[in-house]
Amino acid sequence: MNITIKEAVSPKEIRDFVLFSFELFKGNPNWIPPLISEEMETFDKTKNPALQKAECHLYLAYKDNKIVGKLAAIINWDEVNLLGKQKVRFGWFDVIDDIEVTKALLEKVETLGKQHGLTQMEGPIGFSNLDKVGALTEGFDEMGNMITWYSKPYYQEHFKQLGLTVEKEYQESVFSFFDVNPEPYFRASKMIRDRYKLKAINFSKTSEIMPYVDQMFDLFNEAYAKLQSFVAVSQEQIDYIKKKHIGFINPEYIKFILDENDRMIAFTIVMPNFADALQKAKGKLFPFGWWHLLQAKKQSKEVVFYLIGILPEYQNKGITAVIFDEFYHVFKAKNITTCIRTPELEENHAMHNLWKNFNSRINKRRCTFSKPI
Repeated sequence: MNITIKEAVSPKEIRDFVLFSFELFKGNPNWIPPLISEEMETFDKTKNPALQKAECHLYLAYKDNKIVGKLAAIINWDEVNLLGKQKVRFGWFDVIDDIEVTKALLEKVETLGKQHGLTQMEGPIGFSNLDKVGALTEGFDEMGNMITWYSKPYYQEHFKQLGLTVEKEYQESVFSFFDVNPEPYFRASKMIRDRYKLKAINFSKTSEIMPYVDQMFDLFNEAYAKLQSFVAVSQEQIDYIKKKHIGFINPEYIKFILDENDRMIAFTIVMPNFADALQKAKGKLFPFGWWHLLQAKKQSKEVVFYLIGILPEYQNKGITAVIFDEFYHVFKAKNITTCIRTPELEENHAMHNLWKNFNSRINKRRCTFSKPI
């Protein structure tokens, strides 16, 4: 039977694009459904500022008049024009176990790239470095989280059979909060604070955080600038995050470290683990999804390290001890049991070194795949 590829353009088609993943992963205990309204907004040019700098086409694959696969073909124009990387991206990839469907979808990515004179395709990746990344290659029996895509084991096999090779490798890990002996970190934290004249800023209200957010993303851009394919976060994206996401994070889970001149040298954003709440919400805030998310925000005993940034000149100076010292008291008061680290590039040794004393267990690996076009 022929496979037909159609671009999703209308609100109904875009909703079908989002809902296909719900059908594909139905009954899978490790898939975390996104909020449908949030996914729809992701692809709305009038709402998502990432689309000001990116071109995006949503493709649906049909077989027997039934949707059997999807992906987003993306060009990040900042990546092309500012970094000189002649690359077309693909993301939001989900497909049944039929390599012909994957082939037909990837041909759309290749066609888009060739139309613009690009020479490489890579995915799964989103519009920017703040989006989800990679197809899962290990850890299919581990529960996902809201920061990552789940994948079927055959995704990587399809890519390899179609001539794509591993481009970037990522690891995820977990560690038990109770297994960490805090005393060495307390001592190191005091020594490092005294040596570098550092101070921590803690918050109890979202309004207190807002004046620091621009400075936080300046630091983020500087801390990650040396990683390949890093595209700086734009002011429009920062403003969007301020408006849409900062208020959803527990204020006590955001920590900033400043030097004696009040320059931010490190930050960490931790989030409650919303995975279980999102599974209960089943993609919808109403009637009860919001309540499950609110309960998780208040009561989750697991936390997800969402973003961490340390200025390059401070990355080997034990700043993790200061960060852990600050979080320890919050986590203890909330009876946190488990800390989850989101995808980190295998090449990001500075990040891995930050965690080397935390007895982490790598529980998932994921990759992006690429090929010349």
